[in-house]
Amino acid sequence: MRKKNWMPDKSSLEKHFIFRQLSSFLKDEDLWHMNSHSVSEAILWGTVCCFLPIPFQMLPCLLLCIWRRTNIPIAIAVVWISNPITMAPMMYFAFEVGAALTGTDIALVDFDLSWDWVAGSLSEIWRPLILGCLVCGFSFGVVGYLMARGYYWRTDD
Repeated sequence: MRKKNWMPDKSSLEKHFIFRQLSSFLKDEDLWHMNSHSVSEAILWGTVCCFLPIPFQMLPCLLLCIWRRTNIPIAIAVVWISNPITMAPMMYFAFEVGAALTGTDIALVDFDLSWDWVAGSLSEIWRPLILGCLVCGFSFGVVGYLMARGYYWRTDD
């Protein structure tokens, strides 16, 4: 199966709100090419953005793709790894990585999925969470980049 067969085309992505707002920037054909550099770097930036603990992760990913001139559909597909089902385990893992790196000893045993708990705990957890998200995003992103460069583009279409 060809790699391009399962990717969304330019016209279907242009229907989304974010893409419509940036339509003048998206006319650059390099943002849609499927070559080793564009796809590998798209995997890197998509992974970094999927670990960002913010809503609308596609927007910074889209801006990074425009700035770095990488493949937009691949990067957005990678961002979608982070979804309502996977977000909690990803953020918990990133928090644990950040807590280990900063030497923070915060136990999340009294976790409560409520605004009060988030507002009360944010002052304690934000540093390890942000550091863990950046470390995990760049680490997994570099692994994906190297895998795409070393393996994916060496196989036959």
